[in-house]
Amino acid sequence: MGVLFDYFSAPSDEAAAATIDRVGGPGSQASAAPAPPVQEKRGLFGRKRAEPAHVAPSFIDDESLPVFDTVSVKGIDPLVQLGTLEELLTGRPYDDVVEDPRSGKDLASRNGGERMVLTVTDALAAALIAASDEQLGDVALPWSQTEEFWGQGDAAALAQFLRDLAGLARRAETSGYRLYCWLSV
Repeated sequence: MGVLFDYFSAPSDEAAAATIDRVGGPGSQASAAPAPPVQEKRGLFGRKRAEPAHVAPSFIDDESLPVFDTVSVKGIDPLVQLGTLEELLTGRPYDDVVEDPRSGKDLASRNGGERMVLTVTDALAAALIAASDEQLGDVALPWSQTEEFWGQGDAAALAQFLRDLAGLARRAETSGYRLYCWLSV
């Protein structure tokens, strides 16, 4: 299986955090249906007892939910791997990258971290916006050889991901949005 990462843009931390329960991630309108009410019954001696509801969870399409611009990928995390990418793109030392208050700030989480919404640094977004496709292709090779990819990342696939992520960052900038990551184990 693996971890699914949806990088997306949203107008605020609050709007991004609100995507935590989206089935299919921030690019979807599906959300978990509310849990059915617990029915109370009287026991043998007149005491109330909760009768568990044996209903499988269902999902609803909620047209009121905004669909966020999203780039989906497996296996590229917003903390270590994007931190290394930011170091390569900006020259900013990795320790400074991870100390940035927006470096993977946990905005929302569920099920012990099986689903999370995290921030992406503004410095990385700015570097992606400023980079040309050629520069992104050039940085993909050394990025693919980092220990986070076990020195064996697919440079061509990473270059395409970088171009997609840069496109997301550029569209976010024109809307006044920031970048986030929704992840699901």
